[in-house]
Amino acid sequence: MKTYVIFDLDGTLLNTIDDLATATNYALRELGFPQHGLWVYPDMVGNGVSRLMERALPEDARSEKNVNEMLAAFKRYYDDHCCDATKPYPGIPELLEELSARGVNLAVTSNKYQEAVTKLIHHFFPTANFRAILGNEEGIPRKPDPSIVFKALSMCPTPKADVLYVGDSGVDMETARRACVESVGVGWGFRSIHELKEAYADHIISTPSQIKDLVGL
Repeated sequence: MKTYVIFDLDGTLLNTIDDLATATNYALRELGFPQHGLWVYPDMVGNGVSRLMERALPEDARSEKNVNEMLAAFKRYYDDHCCDATKPYPGIPELLEELSARGVNLAVTSNKYQEAVTKLIHHFFPTANFRAILGNEEGIPRKPDPSIVFKALSMCPTPKADVLYVGDSGVDMETARRACVESVGVGWGFRSIHELKEAYADHIISTPSQIKDLVGL
């Protein structure tokens, strides 16, 4: 039985894409750059907000100065509006509650900045048994570097054989591989099943309830 399930956040627990896109377009508008249609954003996310700002800018405008100004504008908007359109994927709240009730420890590890991760988890899943709520912080490399997973393990020491890592992207599957823990790719997120297969996901699922079987409940 798995006793510790580590989740990615965006595209795995929460459908955040509309709020991410709206906040990015706000930043682009503030700086006088062209905005993007919402449909292009799923391919831009997954490597942290700074990388999202870089990808959203025109290629000839991706200077460090512009990225930093975009990031500041993004945070001004997103910090107040990150819950506007965001919602849990169907079945996720029930899954987290059942895992918690059965004594399974939970964690979230995200490339999104820490303040937003904390706010989103506390807003949407206030009673779930999260032993670690981790976002990107200064000095911690972003996924697929496994450092954030190792930090989650340090906060809830668990044999790696008893850990399941759940995410929606190739970045997540690579993170799990580098951390030497079993990976689960979810088919409802921002990235394709093909990407998950290319990243050698140990399992690919289509509904949250399938996680219970992989945990061994």
